Amino acid sequence: MPTPKLTPEQLEMFNAFGKIGWLMPLIAITEIVGGLLVLLPKTRAVGALVILPIIIGILAHHFHHDPSGIVPGLVFAVILLWILWENRKKYSQLMN
Repeated sequence: MPTPKLTPEQLEMFNAFGKIGWLMPLIAITEIVGGLLVLLPKTRAVGALVILPIIIGILAHHFHHDPSGIVPGLVFAVILLWILWENRKKYSQLMN
């Protein structure tokens, strides 16, 4: 998938994130760990919770900065919502 050209506003934001040295590695580790957890059926419910804030951030970014590129984020959000729905009984224990 080709990388789209960044707008000046997006480039400024990306450079600001780059100045926070620990942020991008933290996001990458969270994505990797969450993805690995989602792959295993036994830990899928926890993996979905780990990935949830990442997906929300992706959607928020695209709604605000790049609405034309939101389709892949929406696809992942739908998949994540399906995983969350399938594991709703496990989450009910967290709410009690």
